[in-house]
Order: sequence, then C-alpha cells, then structure tokens
Amino acid sequence: MKGGGGGGGVGPAKRRWRFLAVGVLFLVVLSMLVPLGFLLGLHNGFHSAGFVPRPHTTTSGDRSNHVDNLVRKLGPTLPKDILKHYVNEAKNETSSANATRKSQKKKGTPVPPQVVLQPLGKRNISGDGGKAGMKGGIDEGLRLCELQYGSYCIWHEENREDMKDSMVKKLKDQLFVARAYYPSVAKIPAQNALTRDLRQNIQELERILSESTTDADLPPEIQKKSERMEATIAKSKSVTTDCHNVDKKLRQIFDLTEDEANFHMKQSAFLYQLAVQTMPKSQHCLSMRLTVEYFRDDSFDQELPVKYSDPTLQHYVIFSTNVIASTVVINSTVMHARDSMNQVFHVLTNGQNYYAMKHWFLGNTFKDAIVEVLNIDPFIPDYYDKTTPSHLNLPTEFRVSFHGINNASAMHSRTQYISIFSHSHYLLPEIFKNLEKVVVLDDDVVVQQDLSTLWSLNMGQKVMGAIQICSVRLGQVRSYLGESNFHKNSCTWMSGLNVIDLARWRKLGISETYWKLVKEVSKKEGSAALASLLSFQGLIYALDNDWVLSGLGHDYELSTQSIKKAAVLHYNGNMKPWLELGIPKYKVYWRKFLNPENQFLNECNVNP
Repeated sequence: MKGGGGGGGVGPAKRRWRFLAVGVLFLVVLSMLVPLGFLLGLHNGFHSAGFVPRPHTTTSGDRSNHVDNLVRKLGPTLPKDILKHYVNEAKNETSSANATRKSQKKKGTPVPPQVVLQPLGKRNISGDGGKAGMKGGIDEGLRLCELQYGSYCIWHEENREDMKDSMVKKLKDQLFVARAYYPSVAKIPAQNALTRDLRQNIQELERILSESTTDADLPPEIQKKSERMEATIAKSKSVTTDCHNVDKKLRQIFDLTEDEANFHMKQSAFLYQLAVQTMPKSQHCLSMRLTVEYFRDDSFDQELPVKYSDPTLQHYVIFSTNVIASTVVINSTVMHARDSMNQVFHVLTNGQNYYAMKHWFLGNTFKDAIVEVLNIDPFIPDYYDKTTPSHLNLPTEFRVSFHGINNASAMHSRTQYISIFSHSHYLLPEIFKNLEKVVVLDDDVVVQQDLSTLWSLNMGQKVMGAIQICSVRLGQVRSYLGESNFHKNSCTWMSGLNVIDLARWRKLGISETYWKLVKEVSKKEGSAALASLLSFQGLIYALDNDWVLSGLGHDYELSTQSIKKAAVLHYNGNMKPWLELGIPKYKVYWRKFLNPENQFLNECNVNP
C-alpha cells in the first residue's frame, strides 16, 4: 500500500514539471518569432515609441474648431450647397474647364461666368474671384482661401513679412528629418557609427532648441553644429534604408505642420475680420468726447431749417455713423466745388452717434456749405416692417466670386466688392418730402472734382443714376433671385455716388416695391441687396465710368493715373482708409481732407 501510495504521488508531480517545460519551450519559440516578425517587416504596421503621431482630438484641434466657429460668426457665410459646389468645382477645375470648352464648341454659344454673392457682416456684399485660365494659373489654395476669407488673403499676401528667426526654423527642420531617418539607420548593424552620430546630433539640437526660441538666443557655434547635422543627414540619405518607414515619419511631421498652419491661418483670418468690424479706439474716443461736449456747451446753434428743405439747392445725403469718414466726404466735396453756397449736406445717423455728429458739424465750417445732422431712428418704426431690424443700415457690400472667366485682362483683380442700398435708403422719399432730387454719397468715398454737373443730368424716365457693373448680371445670380421676374442680361449697379430723382421714385412707388420684394426673398442670403437689384430693374441711368473709381478698399493694383483721373474714389471693400488695415498708398488721398490741427483729433490720436 505504501508503494502504491508513493507511486500515486509521483505521477502528478511529473505532470506539473511537464507543463512547466512546455511553457518554457513556448516562451523560447515566441522570443524567436518576435525578432523574425520585425525582420519580415511586420513592425511597419506599428508606431515606434517616441514618434507616436498626435491624435486629431488634441488641444490644437479644439482651438482650431473654436476659431472656426468665431470666423463663421464674424466672417462671410454661404449656403452649404453653394460652398460645396464651389469646392468641388475648384478641385476638378481642369476637367470642368475642358467640359465647358467642349460644350461651347458644340452649342456655339458663350457660357457666362457663374457668380457667387456672399454677404459680409454689417456693411458688406461680397464676392471673390477665382478665375480660371489666368496666365501661369492661379493657385487653387489661394482661390479657396479667398472664397472663405475674402480680402484677408489679398491683405495677407501684400503684407507678408520676411521670415524671422530663420536659423531656429532651419534647426527644427533638420531635427525633423534626422528623427525620420534615425529608426531605419539604427536597425542596420553596419551603421553603428552613423547611428551614434545621428543620436548625438539629435540630442544636441533638442537641448539647444529647448533653451532657444529666437536666433538671438542661439550659441555662437550654432552654424558649425548645423553644418555637422546637415552632413550627418546627407550620410543617412546615402544609406539604403527602409523608405516606407522614413516616408511614414515624414508624413507624420507634415500632417502636424499642416494642422498647425491651418490653425494659424484661421486665427489670423478671425483677427482680420475682428479688426475690420470693430470701431478703432481713437474713433470711439472721439465720439465719446464730442457727445460729452455737446451737453456741456449748447451756446451755439447755427442751424438753418429753411435751407434744409429748399429744392433749388444742391442736396447731398450721407448715411454714416463715422464722424471722420463723413467729414472727409463733405470736406472733399466742398473743396472741389465751384460754388459751395448752394450745397446742403444731410448726414443721417443713429441715436448713438447723433449728438457727437451734431456737435462736430456745428463746431466746424465747410466754406459756405451747410450741414444738417438727422437722427434716423424716429423714422424707422413708421416705415419699417416688423420683421426688419429697427436700426440704421449702412450700404451693404458683397464679395463677388467668378467661375470660369477666360478673359486674362480682367483677372488681376481676383476679388470684387459690390455695394448696394440697404433698408435705410428706402426712407429717403419720406425723410425729404420737399425735395425732388438728391445725390447720395457713401461715407467711404473721396470727391476729387466738382459734382455740380450731376444736377443738370437728364436721366429721362430713369429713377437713379449709378455706376453699372456689367461683369455681374442678374442672370448670373438667378439662383438667389428665385422665381422673381427679372431681365437676365440687366447689369448690377453700385452705391457710392448715386443721383436720385425722388419725384419719380414716389410716382413709381419704389419703396413699396422694395418692401414687397424683401418679404419674398427674406429667406435668402443678402435679401436686402437682391431686393434692391430687382426694385431698380430697368430704372438705372448708367453714369460714365470716369465718375467713380472703385476698389481702393481691396485692390492693390490700381494705377496712380486712374486714381488722379477719377472724379470720386470709392474705398469699397474691407480695408477702409480709417483702419490700420487700410491700403497705405491709397490713404494719402483720404487723409489730406482731415484737419491735423483739430484739438479733438489730436487728443484722441486720430491725427494722421
């Protein structure tokens, strides 16, 4: 029994040792298979430690999404279907252009360029031009940038600064490339010396860049270190390595860099839009100072109500909330007038700026011309529809996008801005009941010649004289106009300088037609502009193009000769002359009509 008991106890022990032996054998085999797998290239599906790509759900992504949302709030917006259509068309530009040319050959009729009207914030109508067929080609990325961000892209290109801290950037590039080659070189036993050099150079550059953010912080011997790293990278490139691994590392670096660049582009575009739509601190100071002074000093009152409604005088109307902008318009008009005695200016503003405007124009003289300041707010409840915003509306600007233009001579201006009347302009017949004719000037214009000939202009049966823009016709924006009746070949027109026959306006009921159209297209983008285009359909008297030169608020390529020749300069676009973002070479034509000795301008740092 003892022997049987002893024999029964030995069996389980042997089985346990057998299991341990099998386990050890399995681990030995596994340890041999893992290196074999790496040698066969199975490791390419994994990321090596220390070079793990940053996931897309990072803080940078969150910041980018946040900036994206802010840009959408402040910047221009398009219906999703239109934006999608444009992006798809831009990506397939070559095939689309070929298809269009084939279609034209078959049908024998020209295809007009497609146009995208894109409203811009408070005072703008917008459209950028991505124009196919330009000599040398137009960069697709720039066109898409203009579609999304408008004149910011042009401003960015014109104000591009020289790269700073170029050595630091060069060292970062070298470090990226060295890191990409290091894992592949390190796996080659015959390249131990090169591996050691790469590792030492990488560690040295990492230490230097951790202590230096600008070229001035770099050590004196940095040039030699950079050359040594460049030589090491050159040796690494000459070694036969796994190209797939190097390609993967470089792509990771590229993706990270591209994400960072996109974030900074969106952030910069947001700040640009913010600067465009925000009142400068100096102008806010001026408005506040003038308002305070108005209530402190009411000792003078030079108003002449009889002249304000005299139909025999020349009446100019300006819609504005900007004191210095309206001052430049009035001063430039008066300075070039043959006889300022007959000139009457009506500045229509809101309640917030009324007292500042009042004090300013009562305290300043403009030769023999007189200035009336009107608060438009009391007129709004009586004539505005309940669904219409009850505040002063300045002229609306749209950025215009052209698709498929083949005229190379017209392609230098990739972005055009069209300004059109807003809701407030359709109150004119009611505000000036005793007047039969007025000239409306935008507050972003400068007058360079006498305008008195406009008052003897025979417009026939037309209601308004305006500059026509025949590069954009109503037929090209038919998708915005819906089923409304319109002549597809009718040109659009611009505000800025407009001669208005108020008597005929009242007779034809233009305001009533406008409000009716506003209700019909209220669900569409830029409903006010579209209603304006339709309200004056067939009623526009085309002024000679020499009267107005537009584009000083967005086009850097206007010639000095054309500027001097024009009777009126129109700073349409985002880069207004009173903003720091304004185009410097055009500001001189605007600034010279401000008084550099004015006390309020100097105290608020508005002095040019």
